[in-house]
Formats: sequence, C-alpha cells, structure tokens
Amino acid sequence: MASPITPPRGMRDFLPADKARREHALGVIRRSFASHGFDEIETPVVEDVARLHSGLGGDNEKLAFSVLKRGLDADDLRAAIDSGDVLSLTDLGLRFDLTVPLARFYATHRAELPPVFRSIQIAPVWRAERPQKGRYRQFVQCDIDIIGEAGQLAEVELITATAAALDALGLQNCTIRINDRRILNGLLEFCGFAESRWPQVLISIDKLDKIGAEGVVKELSADGADSAAVLGGILENLEPHLADGGVALTVEAITGILPDGVDTDAIAALESLAHALDTLPTGVTLRFDPTLVRGMGYYTGTIFEIAHPGSGSSVGGGGRYDGMIGRFLGTDVPACGFSIGFERVVDLIEVPTDASADAIVLVYDPAVALDRLLAVKSELIASGRRVRLDRRAKNLKAVLDRAEASGFRSFAFVTADTTDAASLEIKPLG
Repeated sequence: MASPITPPRGMRDFLPADKARREHALGVIRRSFASHGFDEIETPVVEDVARLHSGLGGDNEKLAFSVLKRGLDADDLRAAIDSGDVLSLTDLGLRFDLTVPLARFYATHRAELPPVFRSIQIAPVWRAERPQKGRYRQFVQCDIDIIGEAGQLAEVELITATAAALDALGLQNCTIRINDRRILNGLLEFCGFAESRWPQVLISIDKLDKIGAEGVVKELSADGADSAAVLGGILENLEPHLADGGVALTVEAITGILPDGVDTDAIAALESLAHALDTLPTGVTLRFDPTLVRGMGYYTGTIFEIAHPGSGSSVGGGGRYDGMIGRFLGTDVPACGFSIGFERVVDLIEVPTDASADAIVLVYDPAVALDRLLAVKSELIASGRRVRLDRRAKNLKAVLDRAEASGFRSFAFVTADTTDAASLEIKPLG
C-alpha cells in the first residue's frame, strides 16, 4: 500500500479558497499598517546561526531549525560529538521570528534609514514546535515596529495601528492586555525571589491561566517555599480581577491590587498610555494584567497581548525591547514592536461575500473556436472581471459546484452562436 503523501508535520498546503482567504486578510493588514505611516521591508529567511542563538530569542532559540554547513565529513561529525557542540556543524538557521532579523537589518542599514523608522514585516517563520491545534512549524507573522522613538509615542502608534487593522478585518471584542516588565520585576523583588531566578519564575507565572495560583506555587516551592507562598497569595488575590480580563489602566485601579513598593513610574506610564489611547475602535478594550509576561527575554518595558473570546490563545502581542539592537551596534537604540498572530486571526474573520462578485466561469462547448472563446474571455477581463474557462461536461452540476467552491459567483454558456460578451446570458451560481 502506498504511503500517504502529506506535507511535513506542522506545515500545510492551502487550497485555492483557503489561499484567497489568507491573501484577503494579508491585504487588509498591509493597507491598514501602511495607512499609519509604516514602510514594508523584507529580510532573508535565514540568518547566521550565532545571531539566532545569541540569547535574544528566549526559548524560541531552542526551536530554531539549523542549516548544516556544506562539505561536512566524518571528522567534523566526530568532533561535534566529542565536544557536545552540535551547532558547530551549522552556520545558518531559519528565522524563528521577525524581530531578531529586524534588529540585524537596522544595524546593517541604519545610515540609510530615518531617525525614527517604522517598519512592516509580513513573512513566514519556522519553529520546531510539537505540532498541535493552533501551533505550526511554519506560520506567518505580521509585525510592525518602531525603532528610534524612546517615548510613549511608539507604544501609542503601534497599538493604534494594530487596533485599526483588527477593526478593518472585522474582528470585534478584542482585549489588549497591558503590563510592564518593571512591574513584574517589582512583584518578584517584593516576594523575595533572587534576581537569578526571575526568568524561571516568569515562566511559571506565564502558565497561570492553565495551572492556577496553586500550580505556580507548586512549581516554584522546591527552590524557595517562602517566596513562592508570598507570590501565591498575590496571585490568588489577582485571579478574580483577571477573570474579567484585567483591570482599568488607572493608577488607582492598579495600585489597588498590587503590593506597596512596585515601580510607581511604570504604573503612571500605563495610565498615561490609557489616556492617549481613548479613541481606539469600539471593538477593542484596554485592560491591565499584572501577570502578563510575554515569553521573550528581550522585553524591557511595556508589554501587550491581544485576547479574543474565539481563540484559546493570544492573537497578537509585543512590547518594548530597548536593549536588543545595541547588541549589534554597541550603542542602545529604543525599539518597540507589535505582532498580529496571523494564523489565529485568519480563522476568526469572515471574508466579505462581495470579494468574488465579479468572478465568472465560462462553460464552453468543445465546438467553439478558440479565437472566439479567447476573445469573449478577454472582453470580460478588460471590463474588470475574473474569468475562468471550463469545458462543458455531461455532469454539469459538478462543474458548477467546483466553480462555486473556488469562489466564482456567476457563470455563462459559450456556444457556437456566441458572438461577444454582450450576447452572454450570465446566471448566478448557487
């Protein structure tokens, strides 16, 4: 028996209707981002493996696909085994996100770019995930970033542009959860965690919605029960507020649920951000969530994430990463970014039914002369229609059903008596 012919695990083929849906969504996102003053760039699908494993990508570095060097021999393999350095066999890797390539791009082209650079990147990335619903090994990211703006204008523009894109897609009831890494660090310091443990503690807090406060405490107790217990008490007090999606972005609301001593400047900055964003589309709500972590280790300040009731996972996120570009340039450059989780968003939207209103199938008799058939088709195309030719078959219903499934909305018969497009009798499909 022949083995099934399928794409590699975690990767997908897209039939024409699926591809059309995706391209519609990508077009809406591109136009929306561009209207807010962002410029699209493109970077290679591969980067130097040392750059991808430089500590900028957090846990995603462990999921990077690496590319073997050319001309390896048995001695190279043995040397890598003896040293335990498997990466010594590679020199390139597939990008696992678009932020690390952007940082490298900016460092390369800084002299050619404006002092404040607003970029769009929409492209596939690759991670060696364990494939499951909503998680793929190849997927598209839709990123906008602002480099060179240290003030809150960057966060305001990014959130405004992203909310506008969600609104243009017709995606309602989105909540943008906002936090600040300085508030998280203040919580961990209040609880008594050693700074060396903060990355581990944040990973556990990030699982709060899955394992609850009790599960977080259990994970952290082995290396410090007292600190874990203090954190557990705080999380238990926060859980009722998080059930409603978070709290209002005001100093009073935020300080009312946090222990004393948490960074007041960060809290005031969040309130200022809320005031600047009071004109977002009606389908988008801002909420403060002190347990929001965002897994990437490069975030330095404000972080945000989009939640939607139709998705069990976030449908977008981002934050400020002021220290990343300095790793390439030797001097810090402020940077902030927001990414729409395209694969999740595209499953939530409805494609307008009029998108294929001008698509017509010409069902032709085999006896029709080719020059006449192509002349009629060309005339319709010149009028702005999308046109497909289908030979008339005994099972006409199958022909028409296939055309409708491909997004066509009308059809017409072309016979030996057809003289031009005006003589066609156009009928609706379905």
